[in-house]
Amino acid sequence: MATTLTLSSKNYSSWSLRGWLMARFAKIKFKEEMVGPDDLDARAELLLLAPSVRVPRLTHGDITVWDTLAIGEYLNEIKPDAGLLPAEAGARAHCRSICGEMHSGFSALRSALPMNLKANFPNFPVWSQAKGDIERVVEIWHDCLARYGGPYLFGPRRTLADAMYAPVATRFLTYNVPLDETCAAYCQTIMAMPEMAEWMADAKLEPDDIEELEVEF
Repeated sequence: MATTLTLSSKNYSSWSLRGWLMARFAKIKFKEEMVGPDDLDARAELLLLAPSVRVPRLTHGDITVWDTLAIGEYLNEIKPDAGLLPAEAGARAHCRSICGEMHSGFSALRSALPMNLKANFPNFPVWSQAKGDIERVVEIWHDCLARYGGPYLFGPRRTLADAMYAPVATRFLTYNVPLDETCAAYCQTIMAMPEMAEWMADAKLEPDDIEELEVEF
């Protein structure tokens, strides 16, 4: 069945990364369709000024799914053996809960530390509200890694949760956020995935910058 995943910037778009990782974890073959940096809807989504139903968007035959969580749930339905959600009911509910928390929360973290894979900001001052979001992410990671044994949030297999939190790992590295050994190791686990290496390589080739996201303090 013909499948297309519509994405925006690979350097800046955390939601595009999440949807793309989910599709790769599901081992579904798809064609990438990129929305240009001059697209006003995509730019508004990247700048947190408006939600976008355009990216990421999965087109699978005559079915169209937008919103990252909806894409993840749909992929789990058509690829149940991919392990996008844990097999055990309690772990599955837990996974959905922390995915939902990332989907609807952490606005201060998003605003203060926008995803920018090509940049590095040492000694970056983090706003106090964003520090609360960072502490909550660290709490989630510690809980999951201790409860399910790692190296991923729900054990040895990547799930929707790892796709949802992968852009946070990139943010922590971009802005040199101090992390304890457990969380630093999880960031390295995420960045060591071959899918992340592929995405990072593509991001570095993007010629266009969005000035509003090139934060400097």
